[in-house]
Amino acid sequence: MRRDWSALGGVVLEPGRAFTDERGGFTKILDTGTQAGVTATQVCVSSNLRRGTLRGMHVQLAPHEETKRLWCSAGEVFDVLVDLRPDEPTHGDWTALHLRADEPAMLTVPPGVAHGFLTLTDDTSLVYLIDGDFAPESARTLRWDDPTVGIEWPREVTVMSAKDREGRTWPVS
Repeated sequence: MRRDWSALGGVVLEPGRAFTDERGGFTKILDTGTQAGVTATQVCVSSNLRRGTLRGMHVQLAPHEETKRLWCSAGEVFDVLVDLRPDEPTHGDWTALHLRADEPAMLTVPPGVAHGFLTLTDDTSLVYLIDGDFAPESARTLRWDDPTVGIEWPREVTVMSAKDREGRTWPVS
């Protein structure tokens, strides 16, 4: 079932602040003075050349869970979250947001929520602050087209890794 993004507990969307002048732009996405408790053990950038590129649906299960904070630094994506947390009322539900570089915002993805996106423009990039260490034995990929979840992608997927194409069906464990 599709949900409003705010229905998934722990998912937060915080607007950034953009400043422009004759030189270009400056965008503040994270301010630890006002966004207390933000930590990161990894900083990653996802660069995507062509629209229609799908990445996801990725999650790390216990005991190596991750909190992801991310923003779109170039282009636009259809960003999708699937709640895999069995004790949440939204377990098995999905939600989506459009993230755009020209409307800066930081999205927080809590542990136990699978994340992925589909690029809507060429030359799209996302920046991730990840709190948690990557552990391959805990990494899972939910199938992007799993009929049980029923994600409604807004356009055709034209580029995808073999890992994402071969993701697991619901339920992911």
